[in-house]
Amino acid sequence: MIPQGAMSASEAAASILIVDDDQTLRGRIARAFEERGFDVRTAASFDEAVEVARADSPQLALIDLKMPGRSGIDLVRELRAIDETTNIVVLTGYGGIATAIEAIRLGASHYLSKPADVDEIIQAFNKDPNTSLPVGDVEPEVPSLARVEWEHIQRVLNDCDGNVSEAARRLRMHRRSLQLKLRKHPPGR
Repeated sequence: MIPQGAMSASEAAASILIVDDDQTLRGRIARAFEERGFDVRTAASFDEAVEVARADSPQLALIDLKMPGRSGIDLVRELRAIDETTNIVVLTGYGGIATAIEAIRLGASHYLSKPADVDEIIQAFNKDPNTSLPVGDVEPEVPSLARVEWEHIQRVLNDCDGNVSEAARRLRMHRRSLQLKLRKHPPGR
């Protein structure tokens, strides 16, 4: 019997490169993908990831945006240069939504906020029309209105290079109100 969401023997195992400097998270995600039948490679840094990708370009890449040394944004650019067909999903901690949007502009197919489970990650990869990976019985999540507002504020703030006064002007919001919203933790999905 094949576990729910796993690939059958007749399906070719998709290769995935998981890049995260957090060894525990990287290992947990790698094990979950291996259990679903993926050919898993891991890396803890930009340099390791580039070395792995140059040796054998993966079909899929899951990249943490915040890493010591060169960032996940740099890695998105480099992986696209190595193989433009690699389907890339970026993981970001709270507050990094604007950076994640930049990664999408550079060629990532989607981004997810941490923590994300493997079924959510697979759904994110499936947003690319050239990818069709099996998923368990997971309903797609619709973000709350508060979450959408938070992400919009982050995009505008990024477009203003972090200038809160300019972002408030563009959002037609009082600067202090924007500062209060920025101090709060982002709402859940």
